[in-house]
Amino acid sequence: MKNLFTIGEMAKLHNMTMKSLRYYDEIGLLKPIQIDASNGYRYYSTEQFEQLNTIQYLKKLGFSLKEIKAHLDHRDIDGFLELLEKQKRLTEEKIKELERVNRRFQNRINDITLAQEITELEVVKIIEMKERKIVRLVEKIQSEPELEFSLRQLENLANLNSSIFIGGVGLTVDVNDLINQRFNRYNSIFILTEEEDIEGPLVTTLQQGTYASIYYRGDHTNSFEYYKALLDYIQKNDLQITGDAIERTIIDQYISINKEDYLTEIQIPVTY
Repeated sequence: MKNLFTIGEMAKLHNMTMKSLRYYDEIGLLKPIQIDASNGYRYYSTEQFEQLNTIQYLKKLGFSLKEIKAHLDHRDIDGFLELLEKQKRLTEEKIKELERVNRRFQNRINDITLAQEITELEVVKIIEMKERKIVRLVEKIQSEPELEFSLRQLENLANLNSSIFIGGVGLTVDVNDLINQRFNRYNSIFILTEEEDIEGPLVTTLQQGTYASIYYRGDHTNSFEYYKALLDYIQKNDLQITGDAIERTIIDQYISINKEDYLTEIQIPVTY
C-alpha cells in the first residue's frame, strides 16, 4: 500500500477541502510530509492521518485553530485537560443561553396560544396579576416611528435580541395622562423578560396586584375607546387607579396578516 497521498486525496479521505489543507500548511498547523521540488505538489502520509483527525476533532469541540496549534506544538496532559475544561465551561454557558432562549420561545407560544382562546372581547374584567419582571426605557412616545426607534434603543441598551421578543413588548401611559384622557402619550416602552438573573439600570417590575383589564381586536391605533371603557368601569365601581396603564399588543401584523386576528390588552392597576 502506498504511503504518500496528494493534497486532493488527503482532502477526500478526510472529507474536507484542499483549501483548508493549504491554509493549515500556511499557518504551520499541518505541513505536508513532502513537497515535490519540480512541481510544488504537496504529499501527505498515513502518519499524519491521526494528527489531522485530532485537528478535526478539536475543531468540532469548538477550539480555535490557534488553540489547536498551541496544543500540538506543546503537547502535555495538563495543557490538554485545561483546554477541555475551558471548552466545557464555554459549552455549559451556551447550553444555559439556549435554555433561556427556549424558555422565551415557549412563553411566547403560551402567550399567543392563550390569546387565541380568549372569547370575551371588549369586556372589562378585574384580574389579579403576579409581579412581572421587565426591561424598561422611560421615554415619551407619541407616534409609530418613535415607538420603533425607542424599541431599537431599548434592545441595544439592554443587549437583547429582537427576534425572540415578538409579542413581549408593551407600552405604559402615565397615570396623569390616563386620568386626563391623553391615551396616545406613552411614557415608556418595555419588554417582558423571564430571566431571573438579569440585572441592570433598565430592569424593573410591573407591580403585583389588582388590574382592570380589557382585550380587543386591534392595535395601538384602536385603543382610545377601550381606555374610555376601562375608566368608565373604574369610576362606576368606585375603584382607585394606583399606577400607569399597561398596553400590550399580543398579536399584530408581524404575527398575522389578518387584522381580525390582532389582539391587544390594556391593564390599569386599581384598588377598592
